[in-house]
Amino acid sequence: MKAIWNGAVLADSNDTIVIEGNQYFPPDSVHREYLVPTDTPYTCPWKGECTYFTVMVEGQENRDAAFTYEKPKPSAIDKVGTDFSNYVSFWRGVQVEDSAAAA
Repeated sequence: MKAIWNGAVLADSNDTIVIEGNQYFPPDSVHREYLVPTDTPYTCPWKGECTYFTVMVEGQENRDAAFTYEKPKPSAIDKVGTDFSNYVSFWRGVQVEDSAAAA
């Protein structure tokens, strides 16, 4: 899977995790140079505290278009079936597509 916005590949991995229909990318597959943490507060009732990032590419900003759960609740890890700590997901216009289809 690839996450793409404004022509830049933000993340690329064959080992994503799907949670509630969203692809979560492993931390080492994310190009963090495009992400700037924001102070937007959100706590998911079952996953825990969420950290948002603004995606910045070529001077363009997409506020809060990426997010992660740095320390998900243990019950969330149990529910998902794997530890998704620091995995990053994208939305708000970021295209997530199959890497093979993008090739």
